[in-house]
Amino acid sequence: MEYKLMASLTIELLLGFFALLILTKFMGKTQISQITPFNFISALVLGELVGNAIYSLDVNLLYILYSLGLWTFLVYFIEIATQKKRKLRAFFEDKPSVIIVNGQIDFIELKKSKLDLDELQGLLRQKDVFLINQVKFAILETNGSLSILKTEDSHNIKITLPVNLIMDGEVIFENLNIIGYDMSWINNELKIRGIDEIKNVFLAQWTKEYGLHISLKNDKRLYKYYI
Repeated sequence: MEYKLMASLTIELLLGFFALLILTKFMGKTQISQITPFNFISALVLGELVGNAIYSLDVNLLYILYSLGLWTFLVYFIEIATQKKRKLRAFFEDKPSVIIVNGQIDFIELKKSKLDLDELQGLLRQKDVFLINQVKFAILETNGSLSILKTEDSHNIKITLPVNLIMDGEVIFENLNIIGYDMSWINNELKIRGIDEIKNVFLAQWTKEYGLHISLKNDKRLYKYYI
């Protein structure tokens, strides 16, 4: 009996292995960095289907083939549909989001993308960008990566590490003390820029070279770009 089970499991494993290999070739070449959330979830579900089918004693080879075939057909159908219809592509794969324009963070687009300031700054640092106003455009791609077009002068000017003084409308007093300023200085800087309340400030960064750079939560001057 054990030999029969081993033989059956071996056949199912081999079938699942080669079936996944063939389906991967069939679905086309996509780099890991290009995989969208939909592609990633589809691959997980496909692997789960094969795994459950192989190790379940109540599932025969026919069910394995049927599960693989049906799921592959659905994914392939979506791929073809999204290639031909732009609206479907935006629905299933989303679309790139412009989250920084001329050094100003688009608060609405950032929230739609489920990103917070810490995550955004982490993505920027991976691109060797530490100061927001060095960015002319920043586009969040559908695979979660960040594409950046820097300002023309950012390549020639070396800056010290910027200090975050305000994040999400809250003052970081520790950082404010480090650079030797107080709340009266902050309030005066905001007043000069016509900003009434601190809670309207999404991010305020300070460097010796540029001084204070402010990005508002709802900046009406922010020009919208749609891709």
